[in-house]
Amino acid sequence: MSSPTTQPDNTAPASQSQPQKGGFFGHPWGLANLAGVEMWERFSFYGMQALLAFYIYYSVTDGGLGMSQAAATSIVGAYGGLVYLSAVLGGWVADRVLGAERTLLTAACLIMAGHLALALVPGMLGLAIGLVGVALGSGSLKTTTSTVLGDLYEKGDQRRDAAFSIYYMGVNIGGFAGPLLTSALWGWKGFHWGFGLAAIGMAVGLTQYLAMRKHTVSESSRKPANPLSTSQKRIWSVVFLAAITVIALALSFGIITAENLSTVVVVLIVIAVVVLFTVILTSHQVSAPERRQVFSFIPLFLASAVFWSLSQQQFTVLAIYADQRLNRNIFGWEMPPSMVQSINPVFIIILAGVFAAMWVKLGDRQPSTPVKFAIGTALMGVAFLCFIPFAGGANGTVPFLAYVVIILLLTLAELSISPVGQSLATKLAPRAFHSQMVALFFLSISLGSAASGSLSHFYTPENEVPYFLALGGASIAVGAILFLLRKPVLRLMGGIR
Repeated sequence: MSSPTTQPDNTAPASQSQPQKGGFFGHPWGLANLAGVEMWERFSFYGMQALLAFYIYYSVTDGGLGMSQAAATSIVGAYGGLVYLSAVLGGWVADRVLGAERTLLTAACLIMAGHLALALVPGMLGLAIGLVGVALGSGSLKTTTSTVLGDLYEKGDQRRDAAFSIYYMGVNIGGFAGPLLTSALWGWKGFHWGFGLAAIGMAVGLTQYLAMRKHTVSESSRKPANPLSTSQKRIWSVVFLAAITVIALALSFGIITAENLSTVVVVLIVIAVVVLFTVILTSHQVSAPERRQVFSFIPLFLASAVFWSLSQQQFTVLAIYADQRLNRNIFGWEMPPSMVQSINPVFIIILAGVFAAMWVKLGDRQPSTPVKFAIGTALMGVAFLCFIPFAGGANGTVPFLAYVVIILLLTLAELSISPVGQSLATKLAPRAFHSQMVALFFLSISLGSAASGSLSHFYTPENEVPYFLALGGASIAVGAILFLLRKPVLRLMGGIR
């Protein structure tokens, strides 16, 4: 890559798109900045999400909104799906309008505004404004931070997977601390104080990002890769206004309800996936080798969606499971159910560095990406099967240690897919669809997140065995199929492992 040209203003990029050889533990300082802003964004995101289901279905006298558990899991699943569905919007804005780095900055501001709405605006109005703001901002930020991070390294740089694992570890430091601290404030002062702390966390992240911005901007991330023409801007403005009108009418006539919201979002995501794959694969700006690499991403996308449909149940089914089925009494102290969501980030903090070092140590001998995806998907299925021995017991009797072990299995599965998938998306991305290819990976998380809300309708304490057996078995089967397809997938990837 060529070095960026010097800019006359104070926001000019000072970093180079050519990978830097030192700085932050042998990586560019931009990695430290991106990991930091994502750490604070995840602090705010998971700190808020840890309280969200309980805020929706706890009674008004307990500070909640008093809705049903079915509505709560549907809203949480739909919200999670919309977060990552907005990754497509963020990727499109980055590629066509603002460039990845300025989209990242705009998204951070939008996230902070959403958390402030949840903290300060009471009732359903605050919930709606806050979740829309956080969803739009978080999805856009996740796409663009991955894109900007990828731009700091050449495609063949062996440090890329390690960089994404370090970045992922920073993310999970925030994911660990957020639920602990917002849960403590929830118990002390109420839900809205917890949401307020999430807003403060995002403000800290935004301040840190601005302070280190010069280390992060590269020539590739500074400008849109495929900017809109004037006529295209007018067309897309009409499209967005029409979409907002349709959504408003559907809500007004009761077509979209709290209980079916996650299923509606699943349908929207499937449409978005088909459209985005079609646009990329049929574009004249995509070369034949790039097109084959996009085709190679399809089975990996499907495996990722299956994985996340189980993993994201930490915020739907497993949130209720932690509230009602789990014995949270530790040495006489009853842990709030929202704090359970910090277990997964703890394991990632401990193990992400181990995985990063392992991939670097193995080098060319490490498993290929399709094999890593197959392992992660199958291991996620095993984790769900481990719930079966505890089915049928009384509420509050599932051993806490057993739950911790299950989350450990889930974490090992996640580390095999999530940071690797983000890195792969940047390597397989066609030049003209740089951010939107990363958005496709996040769409797999979006689909899984929304599906976790829809699948939750089949869960009750009385049918735990068939529920966990069906989902765990299906995930293992998908992992096995992907393992069998690993060689043709690698051929389509064209030398990228």
